[in-house]
Amino acid sequence: MTDIGAEFRDILVFHLSADETKLTENVRLVEDLGADSLDLFEVVVACEEKFGIDIPNDAAMKFVTIRDALEYLEARVHAPKSRLFHTTNASS
Repeated sequence: MTDIGAEFRDILVFHLSADETKLTENVRLVEDLGADSLDLFEVVVACEEKFGIDIPNDAAMKFVTIRDALEYLEARVHAPKSRLFHTTNASS
């Protein structure tokens, strides 16, 4: 199992040139780290690729702080995988 927080921190450092020592859960992505819409898009795409999940735009728009993003990522990464097909037992 990977450490989602560490992986996310690495993504922020890479895409936002953020100072790793200042990345706390209460840091705001736009106001504190200076992320613009393109930066946020790149962070979301990097997270989707890294964690193998899809992040809908409406969910990504709610990522105000690092905590917001981490809570979402942890919930999605640890969520049970849904079945594509439901099987039923046929009675004869």
